[in-house]
Amino acid sequence: MSHNHSHGHDGGGSNYNRAFVISVALNTGFVLIEATYGIVANSLALIADAGHNLSDVLGLLLAWGASILVRRRPTSRRTYGLRRSSILAALLNAAFLLVVSGGIGWEAIQRFREPAPVAGGTVITVAAIGIFINTVSALMFLSGRKSDLNIRGAFLHLVADAVVSVGVVLAGIAIIATGLLWFDPAVSLIVTVVIVAGTWGLLQESLNLITDAVPAGIEPLAVRTYLTELPGVAQVHDLHIWAMSTTETALTVHLVIPAGYPGDTFLARVVRELHDNFSIEHPTIQVETGDPSYQCPFAPDNLV
Repeated sequence: MSHNHSHGHDGGGSNYNRAFVISVALNTGFVLIEATYGIVANSLALIADAGHNLSDVLGLLLAWGASILVRRRPTSRRTYGLRRSSILAALLNAAFLLVVSGGIGWEAIQRFREPAPVAGGTVITVAAIGIFINTVSALMFLSGRKSDLNIRGAFLHLVADAVVSVGVVLAGIAIIATGLLWFDPAVSLIVTVVIVAGTWGLLQESLNLITDAVPAGIEPLAVRTYLTELPGVAQVHDLHIWAMSTTETALTVHLVIPAGYPGDTFLARVVRELHDNFSIEHPTIQVETGDPSYQCPFAPDNLV
């Protein structure tokens, strides 16, 4: 059996420590300001936004912690280290967003039944500050949102908060212009729908990764075809592709090569091409000759 892997990745998140520090500090301060003025202005939209920003701080701390844990060294007990913590953080971030959105929606429905006066001017000013803070924070995570699901979770938290704040500003303007108090809960409901729609993909993808599905950016049939077409390979079986973390993918496979072990040069080439063509960082390749006296028990594709 040949075991090959690349050390070119540290699990992601290593370049975002400063972004996490700044974002957590800004959002914590804003939560305190927004909650205070939300109570003073009697605005559900403002209080809901403060609650969502609080979940954002927790989500950022969760993502930050995971970005640190994925760089922990492997041990004899945890042979992959704590890389999977980044997937768990992404899943919990998605769950946080959905739970908070449900709470905002419920409170909005209650406010429809019992509308209350809202200080529109205060609502607009405080929410506008929130738009600025969350937009600046989100931009710091913009570059990593596609390559790291954990960073994407933090990014979506911040974008969702910016969207909520925009909704709150619109509600304040509408209340000042028309005097209609139902704009406050109505905008909260609209924003809730937007957040749920934006979060659903994060939830699905993180659930797929944590249940060992092939990562979305990799086509398993293309990987199998590549391996099957390698020189000397007669059969490919027991192929598994799964996420070690939100940035690293592992692969195990049995290659039947009747001529016998093809040499380290062959394996080094396969490892390099799996990385370059499919972004698979940690392949483990078992070479077999196909001797009928020693048939591999994992040869059928329906066996694990």
